[in-house]
Parts: sequence; structure tokens; C-alpha cells
Amino acid sequence: MRFPEDVPVLADDVVTLRAHTEADIDPAYAMCQDPEMQRWTTIPVPYLREHAVGFLTEIIPNGWRDGGMWAWAIEYDGQYAGTVDLRDGEGGVGEVGFAVAPQVRGVGVMTRALKLVVRYAFDVLGWDRVIWRAFVGNWGSRRVAWKAGFRGLVVVPGGGKSRGVRHDEWVATIGKNDALEPSGTWWTVPEVEGGGIRLRALRATDAKRVVEACNDERTQFWLAGLPSPYQLSDAEVFIESRKENLASGEGVTWAITDDESDELIGCVSVFDMNHRIDKTLGEIGYWLHPDARGRGAMSAAVRLVIEHAFKPIEEGGFGRRRLVLMAAEGNSASSHVAEVNGFTHVSRERSAGPRRDGQYSDVHGFDLLAAERD
Repeated sequence: MRFPEDVPVLADDVVTLRAHTEADIDPAYAMCQDPEMQRWTTIPVPYLREHAVGFLTEIIPNGWRDGGMWAWAIEYDGQYAGTVDLRDGEGGVGEVGFAVAPQVRGVGVMTRALKLVVRYAFDVLGWDRVIWRAFVGNWGSRRVAWKAGFRGLVVVPGGGKSRGVRHDEWVATIGKNDALEPSGTWWTVPEVEGGGIRLRALRATDAKRVVEACNDERTQFWLAGLPSPYQLSDAEVFIESRKENLASGEGVTWAITDDESDELIGCVSVFDMNHRIDKTLGEIGYWLHPDARGRGAMSAAVRLVIEHAFKPIEEGGFGRRRLVLMAAEGNSASSHVAEVNGFTHVSRERSAGPRRDGQYSDVHGFDLLAAERD
């Protein structure tokens, strides 16, 4: 194909994909100075203007001419906003790559551009499947791919390489008969408050308080699966892993904080929302920092969680039909939280809760139905 004459213009009512021009060199160079761009892509670092010149005036035109890469400039509000490309395509399967300028992230520009090129891959190039890849941790790229309908995500250990260093990689695909719409749920963490507490997303700055809580003797006793001793690195991994629960639809975790100081005093979650059989189920779990015990903070937190969990999805809630809560035999504080929030004791699972001494405790099951709250 000839460049730029044969580069098709792809557009919706917001973004336009077109051939790159020399006018795009400086904004492309500026985009590649962004620390996040450098962190998550394979571009040279430091990124020089000559790199942008070579990419836009040599590599991209040659890709169109020899059929090895089809790259478009993303135009938004009359300005260059990034690049999106298709590569390979042998056997009807190829890959997509993209980068968007930091000033337009979060407004849907990249998702729109991705859908346009995926449709082109299927309808014009005749591909059967498009592959997306990103280094593990690049949540922005993963969310764009999810919004565009990519599915079947897997982790490939060491699958990616940037500047001589191997990185774990996410890989997902979309087929020509798949809808270009999200597959599954990606939860967000709503901020709610009441009863003197606030529920919000966990932050990296909460790690120290998480360590204090999870090294507490009572917490260690009832949560035998916690590392012992619980290190700062354990807290950091825990906080980061909550993002995966959101993205996979598995669950939502809140930091429980004082509504004045915003200091973390505990943690509460709704999880198992991808239950193998019942997708309307959710289980509540929690722990409390020792200096917050005895003042009803956890009961108040669970009350707020219940209200949000039963709220319909179209109203911003989780649309749960049934919530369950488990408490080990002897953990009267945990059972009390269930009872004061209207849960019904429904089961006693014998020797179901492992302890650090190698023994097992009975576990009491409680449940609450949305119908009971109407």
C-alpha cells in the first residue's frame, strides 16, 4: 500500500484515525517523555526527538508499504492524541498495540480508537482474532482492552521484554464474532460513610497500619492464613492485589477509616462474587486494627457494605441477592457483627477453620437475603 495515500481514515463521532504526518512528530516526542509511557512500553529511554522522527517517517510508512504494520495517528479534538497499530496477521491472527497522550487519558479516547482498529482487522484485513498484550501492572491498558471486549486473560511469566529486562505479561484476545463490549464485571470501590467511619479504597500509604493490624495477636489467631510475622512487603502485595479482584469481578475491598483523620482502622471486603454456581452471592470478610476495637466500628462498616451490596447494579451497587458471613467457633466478636446486622445463623461447619497449631475449629455460617431488607 502507498503511504499516506492508501491509509484509510477510521472515525466515530469523537475520534479520528488517520495517517501520521510530520506535524505529529513533536507531540509524539512529548508523549514519550511521560514516565508512565516509558515504564510500560518498550520505547527507548531516554527518548530523543530523533526516535520520534524515525518512527513516524520511516517505520510507520514502511509498515504500510510492506504490510507488516498498520499504524494510525489518533486525533481527538483536532489534536494528535496517540498511536494505535495492528501487526503481523499471519494465519488470520495479529496483535494490537497502542499509546495515548497523558492529557487525554481517562476520557475514553483509547477505547474508541481500539474498537475502530479491531473492527478494521476483522472487516477489512480478514483476521479471525486480535491479541492484546501488556506488562502485568499496566492497569490502564488492561482496562482499555476490557472495555473493548478482549477476554480470556492469562498471565505469561516473563512473557514480555523491555530494554533487556523480562517482565510478566498479560495476554487477552478477541474473536471476530465477539462483541466489542466488556466481558464480565470490573468493580470500582465506592466511597461511603456513616456512623463515624468512611469506607474508601486502600492506598499504598495504608501499608504501615495494615502491618500493625495483621501482626496483632488476635488477628493472627483467627486469620491463620496470614504470614507470621506480617511484613511491610506483605501489606504492599495485599494492597496491590485488590486491583486484580476488582478487574476480575471477584470482589471489592475497602479500607475502614476514621471519618475525620482518614486513618485506617480496619478492612472489609465483599468477595466470591464470581461464585461458580451462584453469581448473585457475596461473602463478607473483615479485620479490625486493635486500637479500634470495642466502639462498634466493624458493625457500622458491615452495615454500610450491606446497603451497597444489595443496591441494584444499575444504581451503582453490586446487585447481590444473598450475603454470607463466616465466623470461627469462639470468635464471639465476629459473630456479634453478623447478629447485629440482621444475619441469620444457618450452619455449623465442623472442623472447617484451620488454626496455627494444626488443629481445626468449627465455623458458623450466617446469611442475609436482599428480600429480607425490603
